[in-house]
Amino acid sequence: MSPRLNPSPETLVTRGWADYALLDSGHGRKLERYGRFTVVRPEPQCFWSPRDAAAFDRADAVFDPTDEDEAGRWRFAGKPIDTFPLAWRDVRFTGRFTPFRHLAFFPEQAANWEWLDTRVKTLQRPRILNLFGYTGVASLACAAAGAEVTHVDASKKSVGYARENAEQSGLADRPIRWIVEDARKYVAREVRRGSKYHGIILDPPKYGRGPTGEVWRLFEDLPGLLNDCAALLADDASFLLLNAYAARISGLSLAHLMAEATADRGGTIDWGELALAEDGADGRAIGLSFFARWSA
Repeated sequence: MSPRLNPSPETLVTRGWADYALLDSGHGRKLERYGRFTVVRPEPQCFWSPRDAAAFDRADAVFDPTDEDEAGRWRFAGKPIDTFPLAWRDVRFTGRFTPFRHLAFFPEQAANWEWLDTRVKTLQRPRILNLFGYTGVASLACAAAGAEVTHVDASKKSVGYARENAEQSGLADRPIRWIVEDARKYVAREVRRGSKYHGIILDPPKYGRGPTGEVWRLFEDLPGLLNDCAALLADDASFLLLNAYAARISGLSLAHLMAEATADRGGTIDWGELALAEDGADGRAIGLSFFARWSA
């Protein structure tokens, strides 16, 4: 039986928490608070005017891009900042001023972390696979909720940071496997082994390289990987969550791809956009990524 595709999109909105807030946005930039630091980062889709333009000039750190992608450099108001502690619920992790515009995690993903936390707590020690797991906040949210997690990322440095975050969170003794490998190779091997998972998280970049030079291209490689992920779902699987950042993609296109991969499983497919909302009752929201989510 084919899954039921929800006819309307959903916007999953992340609002500020103790260690993060979107304070203001406009003129192609956003002003955010990370812990005790205020940060300005580019956001071209913010066509509107900021509510308090002067506040941007008082930020602790500003990212100046050097190209149209992610590269650039940080400019600090005072002494340069390297790392700083952050938390989301039971998960503690390190914020980092990377050579790119992000700070070693993506705050809009908190909407997915909340959904995962709720979903995993309804299951009995589920096996969860997190592909392109980066610095591990989603993996640790699942582990804190009671899951047995396999975390896969092609970057040895990112997996190292994820393990450090597990230590900070007091979760180092939880059943988490840390795998440095190309996601496609790992999943293909798991299919051959007949491995099964109760939930899979798939958050691929638009472009990337594996640990031995494998090239990942979202539009070319995602369909095959998603089909293999569907093959790894156990008969009593709970979810398959796909998130993507790319200018030429949409939640609806991801939903149709998900429907094709899970054609014989029944269930429901939700789809839409992840957004960050400014502080305040009338805060504007910025759409930042798209998702499709199969649920049993």
